[in-house]
Amino acid sequence: MNMVEKILARKSGQKSVAPGDVVLTDIDLMLMHDLSANFVMKVFENEMEGASIADASKLVFAFDHNFAPATREAAEALAAVRRFAAKHNVKNLFDSGCGSIHHVVMEAGLVTPGMIVIGCDSHSPIYGALGAFGTGVGNNSMAALGFTQNKGWFKVPETVKIHFHGTPMKAVQPRDISQFLVGKLGEDGAIYKALEYAGPYIESLDVNDRALFPLQAIDVGGKCGFVNPDEKTLRYVRELFANKPGVPQFELFQNDADGRYADIIDIDVSRIEPQVACPPTVGNVHPIDVAVGTPINVAEAGGSTGGRLSDIRTLARCFAHRRVHPGVRLQVVPASRDIYLAALKEGLFETLHVAGANIFPPSAGSNQAFNMGALAEDEVMISTQARNFPGRNGHPKARHFLASALTVAASALTGKITDPRTLEER
Repeated sequence: MNMVEKILARKSGQKSVAPGDVVLTDIDLMLMHDLSANFVMKVFENEMEGASIADASKLVFAFDHNFAPATREAAEALAAVRRFAAKHNVKNLFDSGCGSIHHVVMEAGLVTPGMIVIGCDSHSPIYGALGAFGTGVGNNSMAALGFTQNKGWFKVPETVKIHFHGTPMKAVQPRDISQFLVGKLGEDGAIYKALEYAGPYIESLDVNDRALFPLQAIDVGGKCGFVNPDEKTLRYVRELFANKPGVPQFELFQNDADGRYADIIDIDVSRIEPQVACPPTVGNVHPIDVAVGTPINVAEAGGSTGGRLSDIRTLARCFAHRRVHPGVRLQVVPASRDIYLAALKEGLFETLHVAGANIFPPSAGSNQAFNMGALAEDEVMISTQARNFPGRNGHPKARHFLASALTVAASALTGKITDPRTLEER
C-alpha cells in the first residue's frame, strides 16, 4: 500500500484497502474559511434540527476572504460564524487578518502526518505535503457526517505517480513546474486519482515548495495529492513545534516498496521554461512566450498559492533600487501573520513600499475580489493566485494570468508580461 491507502486503512479500522474500496473513516480535522463556514453553519442549523457537534476541537474556521468586510452583509456573515463558534465551543477560530486558511492551519501545527483532513475548499489536498490525507468535501457532507459523527466516506483512489527529475533552467521556480503539470495533464486528466509527486526534483524541495504540487491536485481533477514523507517532512513538523509545548504523537505512513500505480508519468524539469496560465482557465498553461508583451494593470503576490515568505523575498530582490512601473498596481499579500512578521523584520516591506508596492493584510488577497483587487472591464492582472476564471476577480471581460512570483515581479517592473529570464540578465 502507499501512504494514502495506509492512512485510509488505519482510520477505517482495516488492515488494508485497495483502489475502488469504499471506506468510512474517522476524521482528524475539518477546515472552513469564512465563506464555507457560513454555508455549513446554515446547513447544520436550518436542515439538521436538534443535531449536535461531536467534537468541536476538530473544527477550524479561518476568515481569509473577508479580512476587512466592506459591506454590512459581509460583516453580518462573519458575526454569525463568530456566534456559532462561541455557541458550540469552537476554539480554533482564526479571525480576519490571520492569513490564507491552509497556511494558517499548517503554521499553527494543527496538521501532523497520518491525519485525515477535510475542508470545504478545493485546495485541501495541500496537506499531502505533510504526510496527511487531505481532500475537499461539500458543505452538506461536512455538516451532516463531519460535524455530527467525525466521519467521512471515501472511495480509495487509484494512484498516478509523477516522477520529476533534472535541474530547472534559469528563472524557473517550483510554481512554474507545478503549473506546467496542470497544463500537461489537463483539467480532467486525473479525475478522482491520488497524485504522488516523486523523484529527485521533489526530494530536493523544502516542504513549503513541495506543498504547491498537492495544492494544485484539484486543478486536474485529483482527489488528493501527496509526497511520500521523508526526513524533511519530520524536520518541518518538529520545527513547527520548536516554540510550542511538546510535539503531539503522530504516525508516519510511507509507501511500501512494491506499490502499484495506475500510471507513471516522467517529467524532465530541465526542459520546462517559465510558465503562464492564460485566461480563461487554470489549465490553459503555456510557456511564457505566448503572453510576453501583454500590458498589465495589476500584479499580485498572494493567495493560497502565493504570498509565501520566499515569494516576498523574490519581489524584494527584484525591486531593490527599482520602482514598480507607473501603470501597474503591485499588491503584496502575506499568506499568514508569521510571514508578515518575518517580512517586516527582514525589511522586505520597506524595500517594496519604497518601490511603489501596496502591502495588504495577511489574507486570501484578491481571490474573488471580496476586499481588494477587483478588475475593471479592460484590465489585466498577473498573479500567483490559484484561479483565473472569468469574473472571479471583477469584470467577466477582465483577463487574469497566473504565474510564479518571479514572473509577477518582472512584469510589475516592465508594465507588461515579461520573461523573468530577461530580468535576471539585466
